[in-house]
Order: sequence, then C-alpha cells, then structure tokens
Amino acid sequence: MNSAAKERLSKVKAIYFDLDDTLCGYWDACKKGLREAFELNPISGVSTDEAVAAWGGAFQGFASDLKKIPHLYDAYLTSGSTTRKHQMQLTLEALGKPSDEFAERLSEAYMTRRDANLKLFPDAIDVLETLSKTYKIGLITNGPADIQNQEIDTTGIRKYLQAIFIEGEQRVGKPEKVVFDRAAAAMECSPEELLMVGNSLHHDIVPAIEFGWATVWTLRDSDVPPSSKTGKPEPIPTEGPMPDLIVSHLSEILPYLEK
Repeated sequence: MNSAAKERLSKVKAIYFDLDDTLCGYWDACKKGLREAFELNPISGVSTDEAVAAWGGAFQGFASDLKKIPHLYDAYLTSGSTTRKHQMQLTLEALGKPSDEFAERLSEAYMTRRDANLKLFPDAIDVLETLSKTYKIGLITNGPADIQNQEIDTTGIRKYLQAIFIEGEQRVGKPEKVVFDRAAAAMECSPEELLMVGNSLHHDIVPAIEFGWATVWTLRDSDVPPSSKTGKPEPIPTEGPMPDLIVSHLSEILPYLEK
C-alpha cells in the first residue's frame, strides 16, 4: 500500500460493506442451493449438472437485461419471487421442459435451499465486532428488499449496522451516485471520511473511488457465479481506477484501520 492510500484510510470515520460475496458467500450458497433444488425436484432426462448449467446460461442474459424490462425490475425491487420464477422458466425452456407450475416449485426450493446454505465468511463477525468499536458501520447492497433483509437476518449482522441501504427499498442501487450520497448523509460524513468494502469492481469500487471514498476490494476464488465461462473470479485490471487495498480475507483490513 502506498502512502496516499494509507493517508486516505487514516481519515476514515465510517465503513460501508457490501453484503453478497463480501460479508457472506452468496455464490457458494447459490450453487449449492441450485444443485439441491434440482436434486429434490429432478427434471426428467436432465442431469443436475445440465440443469445448473442451463440456469447459469439463462442468468447471464436475463441479469444484464433486467433493468430494461420495467415491469420485472419493478417487481424485483420489492420481492425476488417474480424474477426468481422467471429465471426458472427460462431455464426449463432452455432444457425443452417448459412448465409454469414446475418453475414455481423449483423457484421456491431454490430460495429455501440457498438461504439454508448462506453463511458469513469465517472472519466476518470478528471484523464487524472489532471495527464497530471505532467506526460507524453500514451496509449498501443491491437486490430485492425481501431477499436482502432475509439475508441480513439469516446472517445475524443487523445489530452491527447503523445504516442499511438496500436497492429494493431505495428504488435505486449501486453504482448510482445518489446511493453513495444518501449513505454519506446517513453517517454525517464527507466522502473522504468514508470507506467502501466490496467485491464488485463495477458496483462497489469504481463508483466509490469516483465519489471520493477510500476503497477495499475483496477478491476471492469463491466469487464465481454459475454463469461464469472461465470459472474464475473477476480479474484485476491493468488500468483504470484502483482500490486502496485488495484483500482475499476481510481480516486483512484490520491492521490498516487500527486507531
């Protein structure tokens, strides 16, 4: 870490974390939940591996187009059920097995099993407990209001958070500037007094840098969605805005934030 990065971190008074694949292993839970859902509800003539691959293929196109479909995005902000079922419908169609009723059953099984498999990273609680003694702690997470609140409660982290910004509740998500402005106002901090810790270069790190925040990029081998063609996490860019610190474990940030 260079001296400029150390100087930025020394000014921090409040820390916002992303949730999925920053504090908890969302894609691990997703992949386990999908496999269990398809194993509990087998598709005739289709293996579990084929079903998961079909879901990943459908997700790749659907996720990038979601905001372009107003009625689906509006429903998604409030509840993950509509888009989760739609995703399963696309999966079954890709497998040549279309069925609204079966898509509903798979969707519910997937949600239940994903939540059952959702776990905080091993050092998350220790990091939150340690930092909350010195810093204001908050959360900025994209996703439906119901699912993100469910994840917060499943992981038991609400008690550490002084401010929570969920895309579904705010009706807007990262990387939009208004989200970061609202988060700063909630902590009564100027941009240079804020730190964003997140796993997404596009949604967490680059916008936070642009808005004057300090940044820590969590980069883990497990951060790979079923739609990935490489099976590898997001590569470190060779140019463009870079975070103050890149870590593979949350606990690695503690020495830089001791006061």
